[in-house]
Amino acid sequence: MTRALDGFDHVEAWVFDLDNTLYPADCNLFDQIDERMGAFIAKELGLSLGDAHALRQRYYVEHGTTLAGLMRLHNVCPDSYLDYVHDIDLDVVDAAPELGAAIDALPGRKLVFTNGSRKHAEAVAGRLGLLDRFEDIFDIHALDYIHPKPTREAFDRFVNAHDIAAGRAAMFDDLPHNLKTAHTLGMTTVLVDCHAGDRPEHREIAGWTELPGHIHHRTEALAPFLAAIGTDLAGETDRAEAHVLQAQFCLT
Repeated sequence: MTRALDGFDHVEAWVFDLDNTLYPADCNLFDQIDERMGAFIAKELGLSLGDAHALRQRYYVEHGTTLAGLMRLHNVCPDSYLDYVHDIDLDVVDAAPELGAAIDALPGRKLVFTNGSRKHAEAVAGRLGLLDRFEDIFDIHALDYIHPKPTREAFDRFVNAHDIAAGRAAMFDDLPHNLKTAHTLGMTTVLVDCHAGDRPEHREIAGWTELPGHIHHRTEALAPFLAAIGTDLAGETDRAEAHVLQAQFCLT
């Protein structure tokens, strides 16, 4: 088994998805969002709830997000949609001090890259106790609503906006197709296997016998995974400093 450090010693920017990545899927927060999406579509388009959820899923597959499909085909106001679907109960999200400490221990920059809204991301990160750990939140507003992950446009905008060298960045996400684009750009990729069962991508993960080529690492528990990276990186720094001191001693 390889050490957590392997593949991370070059990383200068740590990039995290939000939903089902920074918080555990078993709190069912995204289930609330899915239900709100269906209710919004049913009311906006005059559909039954069943038909609305079927349309939600189809637009997600065809357009990258449900919102992109609603905007392109039905001229839906994005802010009205986002405000509605993110009006959820955040009491199910517990503080995550272990995750906060693990993020703090990582050297370099930390950012959130989400297809959700900044308002939603700030609210969730605040509940987790993580908001002040991140340099910025790059959200769907910054992507003009219709260029979500996993499009190349989304990633290009993200790295350009923050002056990130993709080859020196690590991307953490629960959706394999988002990591495929990250890998194409040269990022180190980590799948956060949230064991959510509703989305086709999550069901596909359960049947894997090995990681696909565009995913470098997989974890089911983000906090201890990051903590292991931080510990190994700190140890590597200590070893490097020891070698420098030893060399200086030998030269005197």
